[in-house]
Order: sequence, then C-alpha cells, then structure tokens
Amino acid sequence: MSSLKRAVIKIGSHSLSSAQGGLNGVVIDRLAWSIAALRERGIECILVSSGAVAAGMVKLGLKKKPKDIAGKQAAAAVGQGILIEKYSYFFEKYNLTCAQVLLSRIDLVESAHYRNAQNTLERLLKYGIVPIVNENDTVVFEELCFGDNDKLSALVAGIVDADMLILLTDVDGLFTANPAKNQDAKLIPLVEDVTSVKALAEGVGSELGTGGMITKLKAAEIASRFGISTFLMNASRLQEIINISEGDYPLGTLFPPHEHKLTGKKRWMAYAALSMGTVMIDEGAERALIQNRKSLLASGVIKVEGDWDRKDIIRIVNVKGDEIARGVAELSGTETEQAKGLHSDEILALFKDLKAEELVHRDNMTVL
Repeated sequence: MSSLKRAVIKIGSHSLSSAQGGLNGVVIDRLAWSIAALRERGIECILVSSGAVAAGMVKLGLKKKPKDIAGKQAAAAVGQGILIEKYSYFFEKYNLTCAQVLLSRIDLVESAHYRNAQNTLERLLKYGIVPIVNENDTVVFEELCFGDNDKLSALVAGIVDADMLILLTDVDGLFTANPAKNQDAKLIPLVEDVTSVKALAEGVGSELGTGGMITKLKAAEIASRFGISTFLMNASRLQEIINISEGDYPLGTLFPPHEHKLTGKKRWMAYAALSMGTVMIDEGAERALIQNRKSLLASGVIKVEGDWDRKDIIRIVNVKGDEIARGVAELSGTETEQAKGLHSDEILALFKDLKAEELVHRDNMTVL
C-alpha cells in the first residue's frame, strides 16, 4: 500500500446522522481528523458525502424522508448549506479547507462536461483543498440522478484516478448472510469477484439512506473495472483508515482491482455516459466481441430498441438480454434497423456516406 497516494472516501446519511436527528458532529469531527492524518501521510483525499436531505429534514421539521422529488429537493436545498457549514467548521480545526462540489448525472453524460468535472477536482487537489462531493439533488431530474452516492463515489474515484475507494457504512463489511438476521453470518475479508457475491446483498439500507449492500457491491464492481481497490468498513472505526496507508487493514472487506482495467474514454463510455438505445446481437457476434476483441458488425444484430442518432452511445446485449458492451454507434437507430443482418458490402451500398463497415468500432467500444 506504499503506492496509495489518492483515496476517495464515501460516507452515507445513516452514518452521519445522530439519534436525535440532524448531523452528528462527533462523526464529522472524527472524519475530519482522519482525513487530516491521511493528508499528513501524503495521501490526497476526496470525500463523497450524503446527508443534505437528512440535515434539511430537521430544519424543515420533517420526521420522515420525503418520497416525492420536489420534497427531496426542498430538503436538500435547505440541508446543503448546513452540511458544508458543518464540514467547514470541523475541517478548519485540523487546518484543512474544504470545497463543495455538486454533481448531477448530466455533468458526466457529455464527455466535455466529464472533463470539466475532472479538471475542477484536480485543481482543488493541487491547491491542497479537500473536495466534498455530493449529488446536486436540488435540480436533478429523476431520470438523470445517480440513485445513490455509492455509485457516485465509484465514478468520482474513476474521474480522479484514485488508488482506493473507501466505503464507510453501518456494518463491518460483507457477510455470508445478513448479520442482523443470522447470528452465524461470517465476515468475508476478501472478494476477488464481485459478481460471485451479489446474491449475499440483502435489504435496501436505512430509512435515511438510498442504498444498501447491493449498491456498495455495484460501486465496488465499477471501481474494480477502473483498476481501483475498494474497502468496505464500519464508519464507527473510521479513524482506523489511517492504518490502511501502512497496509494494516481494519475490520472490513477488500475488493481488489480488476486485472484488465478500463481507462480514459472507455471508463466514461461504460459507466458515466447515458446510452440512447440497445442492440441485441447473436452468439457469433458476442464471441467476436468478447473472445476475439473485434468490432461490431451490423450482420450480427438481431434486434434494435430505441431511436438514437449517429455517434450516440448504445448498449450491446446478448440473446439473454445481458449487457456485454457499450459503444459509439456509426448508424442511427433507424439506419441500424435497416442494416441489421446485412453484410458489409450491402450496408456500404445502402449508406453511401459511411466511411467504414462497422456499426460500433472496437476503438469506440467498452466490453463490460
């Protein structure tokens, strides 16, 4: 772990909230101290923090989290200021300056916006600032939200090319069963393949939060594909994260990085960009993509869903409906419907302005 130079730390609403309601100053103080200690060890930190809605609920006198979008946005609008004020107060105790960075899905959909977010975070780190990232709940549409800050934290880790993603939660890690329901449940300290343990995730999280164990496994899966390790641990032990820099892991679950990591534009295509349509391909085309690392030809397409434009991102699924890749389409949805099943010479004759025969070129595709 001597190579650990940059970490993204994510903490959820439940871990930040006090029993009486509102934000727990003791937890925020410990978090600020831990980040300051990591900084002293030469490790840059980005914090992804929930808590705005929870903080706003108290100010608005709400007992339960609003279920409608407008209610959530109103609570977030009130709570964002309270949240960053709390962080600023405790970070200043340890001679740290923090900056609020609010992101919505639309900020990452366009590649130019993605680069802008990347540049902003990099510049803040260069200035010695601790970015505190949260979803911009006050303006985001439901269709363009991340859904939970676990996924956001994994995407942020990819944006800044972090070495590790640390997920702070209210359990000690991933167990063989739900420890709240099964006293024989055992902690799993190391998970090599996230897909093999997804069935173990149960529940949807706390009343204040938006995700449970399944969202954390999905975040670990994304980070792993980015070549980033993920460590899942109890927020009650958050001060122990300073030992990770020395290879001394606290109680928790480690998800090592994938052997074949995605980089640059392929990270964006795989998890940040919005797909505008879907093509289903036959088994031969699937083998060509996955085993032979070939481009996708229209001859392998058997079904088209959606109405996209040329150069839009589309999903590529197999005959079972499993998404196996994403990429930039060289034909629109209507044109792809016309071209499906045709051979290259027929397609080039049909569309005179095409310069190549591929529906999705290998260089503009990410296999998932």
